[in-house]
Amino acid sequence: MDIKEEIARLRSELNAHNIRYYIENSPSISDREFDEMMHRLEKLEQEYPQYDDPLSPTHRVGSDLGGGFAQAAHIYPMLSLANTYSIEDVDKWVDRVESALAGQESVMVGEMKFDGSGISLIYEHGRLVRAVTRGDGEKGDVVTDNIKTIRSIPLVLSGDDYPDFFEIRGEIVLPWKSFERLNAERAFNEEPLFANPRNAAAGTLKLLNPAEVSRRGLDAYFYYLLGENLPYDNHYDNMMAARRWGFKVSDAMTLLHNLKEVDAYINHWDSARRELPVATDGLVFKINSLRQQLNLGHTAKSPRWAIAYKFKAERAATPLRYVSFDVGRMGIITPVANLEPVLLSGTIVKRASLHNEDIMRSLDIHEGDTLYVEKGGEIIPKITGVDIEKRRADAPAVRFVTTCPACGTPLVRVEGEAAWVCPNRWGCPPQITGRVEHFVGRRMMNIDGIGEETSDVLFSTGLVKDIADIYDLTEQALMKLERFGPRSAERVMEGIESSKSVPFERVLYALSIPYVGETTARKIARTVKDIDTLMAMPAEELEAIEDVGPRIAESIIDYFASAENREIVERLRAAGVQLALSEENARATSDKLKDKAIVISGVFTHHSRDEYKSLIEANGGRNVSGISKKTDFVLAGENMGPSKLEKAQKLGIPIIDEDTFLGMLE
Repeated sequence: MDIKEEIARLRSELNAHNIRYYIENSPSISDREFDEMMHRLEKLEQEYPQYDDPLSPTHRVGSDLGGGFAQAAHIYPMLSLANTYSIEDVDKWVDRVESALAGQESVMVGEMKFDGSGISLIYEHGRLVRAVTRGDGEKGDVVTDNIKTIRSIPLVLSGDDYPDFFEIRGEIVLPWKSFERLNAERAFNEEPLFANPRNAAAGTLKLLNPAEVSRRGLDAYFYYLLGENLPYDNHYDNMMAARRWGFKVSDAMTLLHNLKEVDAYINHWDSARRELPVATDGLVFKINSLRQQLNLGHTAKSPRWAIAYKFKAERAATPLRYVSFDVGRMGIITPVANLEPVLLSGTIVKRASLHNEDIMRSLDIHEGDTLYVEKGGEIIPKITGVDIEKRRADAPAVRFVTTCPACGTPLVRVEGEAAWVCPNRWGCPPQITGRVEHFVGRRMMNIDGIGEETSDVLFSTGLVKDIADIYDLTEQALMKLERFGPRSAERVMEGIESSKSVPFERVLYALSIPYVGETTARKIARTVKDIDTLMAMPAEELEAIEDVGPRIAESIIDYFASAENREIVERLRAAGVQLALSEENARATSDKLKDKAIVISGVFTHHSRDEYKSLIEANGGRNVSGISKKTDFVLAGENMGPSKLEKAQKLGIPIIDEDTFLGMLE
């Protein structure tokens, strides 16, 4: 056997042993034998560097080299899952899905929801080429070098039936044993402890030293395969194929055929999960058929063909120290319970929001009370009640403040809502710094180096009094501030410069217009095309935009009626910030379907229902749910609903198929 063949043999055998050890938990050789094979391969690769391969098992240890992470867009957006905490809601989801599928037989897949950090892996010709974190769902950090150090992730696939190109998604986790070992080391070294395995996994994945990532002992479970040429037309068989290729797929993944099996699955894992070697926070249920998934589509935030069931939160009782009142960027006052620290779901809880005066009053909290606290979704602490028996007889009730705790301005009650607001928009420090923090955020202008503390410093030193002041900053001014050196100041200035190319819809979201969230900002931007049109629009035109009701329209008008806000817009314009859709985005829309009311019905082949809805909106049309005389036409797929078909024929409404529809848009 020549050298090249021996190197290939050693790599193949070591990859196979990795699978047996890390995936199948059934090693066929001793650790010593494995190490001897690894050392032999390392020696050969050093002697014959012309045969080196970046995906060789010898490279899993990782080097000490590392830099900042590049970002990459996801081929398919990584949406969040709709979630619930009750079996009844899962049952209702099953009923909705079956109703939407109009009598088609449907099979579900139950699987474990691991509590870690989401990852997307891309494979080409059986080799790992890129690993990207979930990020904001649209794009994430490229962490390929770190992922290569995780021994349960195949670098080169087994078998020969995998597609030439595919994406697989999973969860990077830190097993309990690794978590406990890591925290024991940190305690010995007098370093801060990790709060839970999820935080430790996410933090480890972002380390710039792959050698340290390798040492910490991350693991990975995979749960979804995507691509154009998958081996099977259903989720379960695709994941079983992925297991054959070398991926770690949970044994908890199970086919479920009815509500009884779904409920039994939940009841079993509600207790059995505690025996698992990694942290979990719930279960996930998915429709098995990929075609049914496509036709069920998704909302703006989550797929309709899947739902997450969250395990019941832990509950603890702990004394209240005091109630503080936080001021948000919109001036809303939020009461917060400051608690004696208590361990809950793996983290120390010290604070929990009381949300507003009405909720605080309904809880009837008195000074010194012992409060019941839960973790909503095992993440966000929530006060659920008071232990009345432990209340002191003379303890006074906690009262909501009447003036702003930050600037002393008398509070104003928002009509029709539970919120109290500080109206001092331009003089209340937390509102100003909050708007700056929001503006520079990753999903907004993405200006690196300006966080909560820096925003406070910039405001207190007088450098930034509103968001437009950010564009007047200089390296020299920043370097005069505490903790700012040449590189940190340079990084902020680079972020400011790159923010000038952020698209208009994100700029609109960054402005902190009350009630205008990320999705609404995107729809407004695509409709109005530029800031000047938006500032001049009356209420009736604003309300004609999808998702913009009277309250949002009034908020937009009030925002731009402010001379201060208009001045900020002009200063942003002068700085070069994008205040109009780019030519590319503008070209992506047309008026080919202008003012046409279109009903979608049936099962489609080329695109999902949601994708067709987006096409209709992008070309000026309106999606309507019911057929009436005002309907212009029905976009019909296979198995169009019989009642809609009958009504359309009765009213003489044109019915077109998807090929004809796509032809209309060419």
